[in-house]
Order: sequence, then C-alpha cells, then structure tokens
Amino acid sequence: MSGTLWDWTLAAYGRPGVPEATLALQDEHGFSTALLLWAVWADPDPEALANGVQTTVAWDETVLWPLRNVRRVLKAPRRPFEDGAREGLREDVKAAELRAERVLMEALESLAGPAGAVDAPAALRRAAMAWSGAAPAAALDRLAKALA
Repeated sequence: MSGTLWDWTLAAYGRPGVPEATLALQDEHGFSTALLLWAVWADPDPEALANGVQTTVAWDETVLWPLRNVRRVLKAPRRPFEDGAREGLREDVKAAELRAERVLMEALESLAGPAGAVDAPAALRRAAMAWSGAAPAAALDRLAKALA
C-alpha cells in the first residue's frame, strides 16, 4: 500500500460497508477504528502493535473520547440550546474530533509504515486481540470484506 495512512483511510471509508463496519466495531465492541485500520494498512509486528495499542489507549482516553462524548451530547437538542449556535458548536467539536483522529493516525503511522500485501482478516484479528483480548469474528470479517 502506498501513500499515508490518512489518505488510505479516507479512500477506505469511501468503500461501501466500511463506515458501518468500523462504527459497529467501535460502538458495539469498544474497538478503536484507527487502530484496526492501521493494522490492515501496516500489518505491524507484535512490538509495534503493542506500542500502537498503548498510544491509542492514551490518546482515546485523554482526547478522542472526551471530544466524542461532547459531540454526542450536543447532537440532541436541549432547551434552551435548540438553535444554530448549539449545532455550530457541535460541528466545531466534530471537526476537532476528526483532527484528533488524524493526529492519532499520524502517530500510529510513525510506529509502522505501510505493508505490502496484507492478510486483512488476520491483521484485524491480531489487532483486536492486542486491544481487548477478544476478536468478534463476524464483525471483523465484515470489515475485512468491505476493505477488500
């Protein structure tokens, strides 16, 4: 694979089924989308994968999750904030969340660059196991197929 991880991720997100598969893994299983996509892009060795998990956990806890939580709270209108100002703030937070995801992916990319041909299902299973010790086969296979 060539180009940056970010460029590859943007292209991958344009494929049918990828956004839904990554969001399901994130929301239903607690996985980091950035880590999973990096694993497919880079096929990191065990040491780089462990460093990637550590980097992602630290970034998620301090930056991404707080931003995501604020964005989600702002999504539902609440009196007296049911106006354009609330929605404008939500869009600003959404942009900050996207930038934070890019910063994380740049950090992951520095740990391991692009691999050649990658066995996506195997890379996803390794990343899932490193992240949580569990690999929900059906959800991971759905993402692997969408990325193919």
